[in-house]
Amino acid sequence: MSSRTATRVPSSAADPEDVLFSENFRFGVVIAKLFATISEEFRYLEKNMTKPVTSQPTEVELQILRILWELGPSPVREIHKKLEAAKGTNYSTTVKMLSVMMEKGLVKRDEEVSPHIYRAASTREKTGKKMLSDLVEKVYAGSTMSLVLQALSSTKATREEREELRRLLDQMEAE
Repeated sequence: MSSRTATRVPSSAADPEDVLFSENFRFGVVIAKLFATISEEFRYLEKNMTKPVTSQPTEVELQILRILWELGPSPVREIHKKLEAAKGTNYSTTVKMLSVMMEKGLVKRDEEVSPHIYRAASTREKTGKKMLSDLVEKVYAGSTMSLVLQALSSTKATREEREELRRLLDQMEAE
C-alpha cells in the first residue's frame, strides 16, 4: 500500500484508491468542522446558561425579607444597616443579594426615586403560607396532619399556644 498525503492530486485515470482517499479526507474535514462548531456552541451555552431560579428564599434572603417587613419599603442603606448588625455583611453583598432577590421575584424596586426603594414582593403571611405549603408537599407528601403532629411532638406547646390551637380547631369545625 502506498503512502498517501492530503495534497496528492488524483491522476486523470482516477485511481480508485485515490478517489477513496479523497472522499475520506473530505468527510474527515467536514466532521472536524462540525465537531468544532458543536464544541463552540456548548461552550457558549455553558457560559451563558443561568442556574435555575427558585422562588424559595434562602436563610439570608429571609432575613432581608424580615427586615423589609419590619421597616417597610426602604433604600439599600437602611436594609444594609440592619443586615450588617445581624450578620456583619458588607454593602456590596447586600446589593448583590437584593439583585438576586429581584430576579427571583422576592423583592420589587422603585426606580422612580433616588435612592431606589426596595419592598417585599409579598406579605409575611403569603410567604409563610407558600413556604409551608412547599414543606408539606416535599417533606410530608401533602399531609398537613403529619406536619402538625410532628410540630406538636417536637416541642412543648405553651398553655397559650394550646388555647390558640383549640380556638383554631373550633373555628375550623364551625365552618
